[in-house]
This record gives sequence, C-alpha cells and structure tokens, in this order.
Amino acid sequence: MIKMEKLKQDVKHYQLHAGKTYMQYEQDKYSVYQNYLYKRALYGLEALTEKELALMCSKKKQRILNVYKRAQTVLNTFKQRLTIKYSNDILQYFFPNSQITQDAMMCDELDEKHKNTLTFKDLKVSKDDIIAIFIAEGILPKNFLSLREEPIVLPMLKNANKA
Repeated sequence: MIKMEKLKQDVKHYQLHAGKTYMQYEQDKYSVYQNYLYKRALYGLEALTEKELALMCSKKKQRILNVYKRAQTVLNTFKQRLTIKYSNDILQYFFPNSQITQDAMMCDELDEKHKNTLTFKDLKVSKDDIIAIFIAEGILPKNFLSLREEPIVLPMLKNANKA
C-alpha cells in the first residue's frame, strides 16, 4: 500500500513538472561591468553595440581602439613566449642531448611582425590568465578585480569638449 502511494506521488510530481527543463549556464566570477571592460579590451569596438557606438564620441572610440591594439600586441607577445616554451620543452624531452635542442634553448627572440594564430584553448590559457596579463600591463585598471558596478558619471555639457 505504501509503495502505491509513493508511485502516485511520483506520477503526480512528474505530471506537474514534466517538460520543464532547467538549463544551468556556466557563469564566471566577474560582474557585468568587469566582463564589459574585459571584452572591450579584448575585442575593441567589436564588443560594443551599434547604439553604444552611435552615442560615443570619436575620441573615446579612438581610446578604445588604442587599448585594443595594445592588448593585441601584449597577447601576441605572450602567445609567442608560450609557444617558444612549449616547443623547447618538446625538444628537450625528445632530443635532450642534440645540438639543435641546445641552440633552440639559447634562442628566445620574438618576431614582432609575426602574428601568433594559436587559440587560447590550444595554449591552455584561461580568462583569468588573460585578465592577470591585462592588469599587469595596465590594459585593465589595477582595481579591476574589486570593480562590481560601472562608476556613476555625470553627463558632459555640450560645450565641455570645446574648452
């Protein structure tokens, strides 16, 4: 008799909640404003909506573009250093006593003109790693990790840019 009641309760619960699926999306530990700053540095003007771009003055667009270019240069350098480290580790593992390995280990020059196209996933670089690099390089503010909300900014006067 008790099993029958349990079965009825289970059927009732299933009928009430059938078809209701719940998706749990992965959420990072960063606030909306932190993600906004991060994406703006990483993607530049591409991270902004058309509405934001339309309301933004040309000087701010240029500042965002400058930060984006600097971020890309820093990331490219980081990716090249990481690639050199990985390739040296592989050579050291497979050919520890080879002269070529010794020569490769001595050379750690970076090519500023070369664009490293490896993905962050391939290099096992996380969002936290990128944020740490951006903070260290001054691309993101030093207090980035403590920022939670966008600072309140008063609207500028029409004649403020002319002064």
